[in-house]
Amino acid sequence: MPADRTLPVTDRTRHRRLREQGSVSRDDLDAVLGAGFVCHLAVVVDGTPLAVPTVYGHDAGAGTLYLHGSVASRSLVQAPGAQVCVTVTHVDGLVLARSVFEHGVNYRSAMVIGVPRRVTDPEERLHGLRVLSEQCAPGQWDYARRPDRRELAATDLLALATDEASVKIRTGHPGDGDGPDAALPVWAGVVPLGTTRGAPVADPALRAGIPLPPHLVG
Repeated sequence: MPADRTLPVTDRTRHRRLREQGSVSRDDLDAVLGAGFVCHLAVVVDGTPLAVPTVYGHDAGAGTLYLHGSVASRSLVQAPGAQVCVTVTHVDGLVLARSVFEHGVNYRSAMVIGVPRRVTDPEERLHGLRVLSEQCAPGQWDYARRPDRRELAATDLLALATDEASVKIRTGHPGDGDGPDAALPVWAGVVPLGTTRGAPVADPALRAGIPLPPHLVG
Protein backbone atom coordinates (compact mmCIF):
# COMPACT_ATOMS: atom_id res chain seq x y z
CA MET A 1 0.00 0.00 0.00
CA PRO A 2 1.22 3.59 -0.51
CA ALA A 3 3.33 4.88 2.35
CA ASP A 4 0.96 7.75 3.10
CA ARG A 5 -1.88 5.28 3.71
CA THR A 6 0.12 3.31 6.26
CA LEU A 7 -0.20 4.11 9.93
CA PRO A 8 3.08 4.72 11.75
CA VAL A 9 3.89 2.12 14.40
CA THR A 10 4.84 3.50 17.82
CA ASP A 11 5.54 1.88 21.18
CA ARG A 12 1.96 2.72 22.14
CA THR A 13 0.31 1.30 19.02
CA ARG A 14 2.49 -1.74 18.26
CA HIS A 15 0.45 -4.96 18.10
CA ARG A 16 1.90 -7.25 20.73
CA ARG A 17 -0.89 -9.82 21.02
CA LEU A 18 -3.01 -11.35 18.25
CA ARG A 19 -0.84 -9.63 15.69
CA GLU A 20 -2.67 -11.37 12.87
CA GLN A 21 -5.73 -9.29 13.75
CA GLY A 22 -3.81 -6.03 13.65
CA SER A 23 -3.80 -3.63 10.73
CA VAL A 24 -1.58 -0.67 9.83
CA SER A 25 -3.85 0.45 7.00
CA ARG A 26 -5.23 3.97 7.31
CA ASP A 27 -8.09 2.80 5.07
CA ASP A 28 -9.04 0.27 7.76
CA LEU A 29 -8.80 2.99 10.42
CA ASP A 30 -11.04 5.30 8.39
CA ALA A 31 -13.55 2.50 7.87
CA VAL A 32 -13.79 1.70 11.60
CA LEU A 33 -14.09 5.35 12.61
CA GLY A 34 -16.57 6.06 9.82
CA ALA A 35 -18.89 3.22 10.80
CA GLY A 36 -19.92 4.59 14.19
CA PHE A 37 -20.62 7.77 16.10
CA VAL A 38 -20.08 6.82 19.76
CA CYS A 39 -16.61 6.53 21.24
CA HIS A 40 -15.03 6.32 24.67
CA LEU A 41 -12.70 9.15 25.65
CA ALA A 42 -10.20 8.02 28.28
CA VAL A 43 -8.42 10.73 30.26
CA VAL A 44 -6.99 11.12 33.76
CA VAL A 45 -9.03 13.62 35.78
CA ASP A 46 -7.72 14.63 39.22
CA GLY A 47 -5.62 11.48 39.32
CA THR A 48 -8.49 9.17 38.41
CA PRO A 49 -8.70 7.50 34.99
CA LEU A 50 -12.11 8.03 33.39
CA ALA A 51 -13.48 6.52 30.17
CA VAL A 52 -16.38 8.72 29.08
CA PRO A 53 -18.77 7.78 26.26
CA THR A 54 -19.39 10.65 23.86
CA VAL A 55 -20.38 11.23 20.26
CA TYR A 56 -17.75 12.01 17.65
CA GLY A 57 -17.36 12.94 14.02
CA HIS A 58 -14.55 11.77 11.77
CA ASP A 59 -13.08 14.03 9.09
CA ALA A 60 -11.09 11.43 7.18
CA GLY A 61 -9.68 13.95 4.72
CA ALA A 62 -8.20 16.03 7.52
CA GLY A 63 -7.25 13.06 9.68
CA THR A 64 -9.21 14.52 12.60
CA LEU A 65 -11.69 13.28 15.18
CA TYR A 66 -14.08 15.87 16.60
CA LEU A 67 -15.34 15.11 20.11
CA HIS A 68 -18.45 16.82 21.46
CA GLY A 69 -19.61 17.62 24.95
CA SER A 70 -20.80 20.21 27.43
CA VAL A 71 -18.48 22.92 28.71
CA ALA A 72 -19.38 21.56 32.16
CA SER A 73 -17.85 18.15 31.37
CA ARG A 74 -14.82 17.50 33.59
CA SER A 75 -13.27 15.14 31.06
CA LEU A 76 -13.45 17.66 28.22
CA VAL A 77 -12.15 20.47 30.41
CA GLN A 78 -9.21 18.29 31.44
CA ALA A 79 -8.47 16.82 28.00
CA PRO A 80 -6.88 19.76 26.11
CA GLY A 81 -3.14 19.58 26.72
CA ALA A 82 -3.38 16.10 28.25
CA GLN A 83 -2.75 12.71 26.70
CA VAL A 84 -6.00 10.93 25.89
CA CYS A 85 -7.04 7.65 24.31
CA VAL A 86 -10.18 7.39 22.18
CA THR A 87 -11.60 3.96 21.35
CA VAL A 88 -14.28 2.85 18.91
CA THR A 89 -15.49 -0.76 18.74
CA HIS A 90 -18.03 -2.55 16.54
CA VAL A 91 -19.13 -6.06 17.52
CA ASP A 92 -19.96 -8.11 14.42
CA GLY A 93 -20.59 -11.57 15.85
CA LEU A 94 -20.22 -14.10 18.64
CA VAL A 95 -17.74 -16.83 17.72
CA LEU A 96 -18.95 -19.99 19.44
CA ALA A 97 -16.49 -22.85 19.46
CA ARG A 98 -16.65 -26.43 20.65
CA SER A 99 -14.91 -25.45 23.89
CA VAL A 100 -15.57 -22.34 25.95
CA PHE A 101 -11.85 -21.51 25.92
CA GLU A 102 -11.93 -21.05 22.14
CA HIS A 103 -14.98 -18.74 22.14
CA GLY A 104 -14.39 -15.29 20.76
CA VAL A 105 -15.88 -12.20 19.14
CA ASN A 106 -15.73 -10.89 15.60
CA TYR A 107 -15.07 -7.19 15.90
CA ARG A 108 -13.55 -4.05 14.40
CA SER A 109 -11.79 -1.67 16.74
CA ALA A 110 -9.66 1.45 16.65
CA MET A 111 -7.64 3.20 19.33
CA VAL A 112 -6.44 6.77 18.77
CA ILE A 113 -3.87 8.32 21.12
CA GLY A 114 -2.76 11.92 21.33
CA VAL A 115 -3.21 15.37 22.79
CA PRO A 116 -6.47 17.00 21.67
CA ARG A 117 -6.93 20.71 21.18
CA ARG A 118 -9.97 22.79 22.00
CA VAL A 119 -11.55 24.13 18.81
CA THR A 120 -12.02 27.89 19.17
CA ASP A 121 -12.02 29.13 15.57
CA PRO A 122 -15.68 29.90 14.71
CA GLU A 123 -15.49 28.41 11.23
CA GLU A 124 -13.82 25.21 12.39
CA ARG A 125 -16.30 24.90 15.25
CA LEU A 126 -19.19 24.93 12.80
CA HIS A 127 -17.31 22.55 10.48
CA GLY A 128 -16.59 20.13 13.34
CA LEU A 129 -20.17 20.22 14.59
CA ARG A 130 -21.39 19.60 11.05
CA VAL A 131 -19.04 16.61 10.69
CA LEU A 132 -20.29 15.26 14.00
CA SER A 133 -23.96 15.82 13.16
CA GLU A 134 -23.67 14.32 9.70
CA GLN A 135 -21.96 11.21 11.04
CA CYS A 136 -24.87 10.60 13.42
CA ALA A 137 -27.69 11.51 11.04
CA PRO A 138 -26.60 12.31 7.47
CA GLY A 139 -28.63 15.20 6.05
CA GLN A 140 -29.78 16.55 9.42
CA TRP A 141 -27.37 19.52 9.56
CA ASP A 142 -28.90 21.14 6.49
CA TYR A 143 -32.45 20.24 7.58
CA ALA A 144 -32.66 21.38 11.21
CA ARG A 145 -31.94 24.77 12.77
CA ARG A 146 -28.24 25.48 13.24
CA PRO A 147 -26.89 26.21 16.75
CA ASP A 148 -27.15 29.81 17.88
CA ARG A 149 -24.53 31.81 19.84
CA ARG A 150 -25.90 30.75 23.23
CA GLU A 151 -25.89 27.07 22.27
CA LEU A 152 -22.39 27.32 20.82
CA ALA A 153 -21.17 28.91 24.04
CA ALA A 154 -22.51 25.93 26.00
CA THR A 155 -20.85 23.41 23.69
CA ASP A 156 -17.25 22.24 23.84
CA LEU A 157 -15.51 20.72 20.84
CA LEU A 158 -12.17 18.95 20.82
CA ALA A 159 -10.10 17.99 17.79
CA LEU A 160 -7.79 14.97 17.92
CA ALA A 161 -5.44 14.02 15.09
CA THR A 162 -5.55 10.37 14.03
CA ASP A 163 -1.79 10.22 13.42
CA GLU A 164 -1.14 7.70 16.20
CA ALA A 165 -3.65 4.88 16.07
CA SER A 166 -4.02 1.13 16.39
CA VAL A 167 -6.53 -1.00 14.48
CA LYS A 168 -7.60 -4.59 15.08
CA ILE A 169 -10.13 -6.65 13.16
CA ARG A 170 -11.29 -10.21 13.81
CA THR A 171 -13.39 -12.12 11.27
CA GLY A 172 -14.22 -15.74 10.57
CA HIS A 173 -15.16 -18.93 12.39
CA PRO A 174 -13.77 -20.68 15.47
CA GLY A 175 -10.20 -21.88 15.29
CA ASP A 176 -10.77 -25.37 16.70
CA GLY A 177 -12.25 -26.98 13.59
CA ASP A 178 -9.05 -28.91 12.87
CA GLY A 179 -8.21 -29.85 16.46
CA PRO A 180 -9.23 -32.67 18.84
CA ASP A 181 -12.42 -30.84 19.84
CA ALA A 182 -13.73 -31.10 16.26
CA ALA A 183 -14.96 -34.60 17.15
CA LEU A 184 -17.23 -33.31 19.93
CA PRO A 185 -21.00 -33.32 19.25
CA VAL A 186 -21.11 -29.55 19.86
CA TRP A 187 -22.39 -26.94 17.40
CA ALA A 188 -19.82 -24.33 16.44
CA GLY A 189 -20.06 -21.23 14.29
CA VAL A 190 -20.81 -17.52 14.31
CA VAL A 191 -23.88 -15.69 15.60
CA PRO A 192 -23.91 -12.40 13.65
CA LEU A 193 -24.56 -9.20 15.59
CA GLY A 194 -25.11 -5.70 14.32
CA THR A 195 -26.70 -2.32 14.82
CA THR A 196 -29.62 -1.28 12.65
CA ARG A 197 -31.65 1.91 12.41
CA GLY A 198 -35.32 1.40 13.17
CA ALA A 199 -38.30 3.21 11.71
CA PRO A 200 -38.45 6.86 12.86
CA VAL A 201 -40.97 7.58 15.63
CA ALA A 202 -42.50 11.07 15.55
CA ASP A 203 -42.39 13.32 18.60
CA PRO A 204 -45.90 13.38 20.16
CA ALA A 205 -45.58 17.18 20.20
CA LEU A 206 -44.87 17.35 16.44
CA ARG A 207 -47.24 19.69 14.64
CA ALA A 208 -49.61 17.99 12.22
CA GLY A 209 -48.67 18.03 8.56
CA ILE A 210 -44.88 17.89 8.95
CA PRO A 211 -43.67 14.96 6.82
CA LEU A 212 -40.70 12.75 7.49
CA PRO A 213 -37.73 14.31 5.64
CA PRO A 214 -36.28 12.28 2.75
CA HIS A 215 -32.90 11.79 4.46
CA LEU A 216 -34.62 9.84 7.28
CA VAL A 217 -36.71 7.63 5.02
CA GLY A 218 -35.41 4.06 4.71
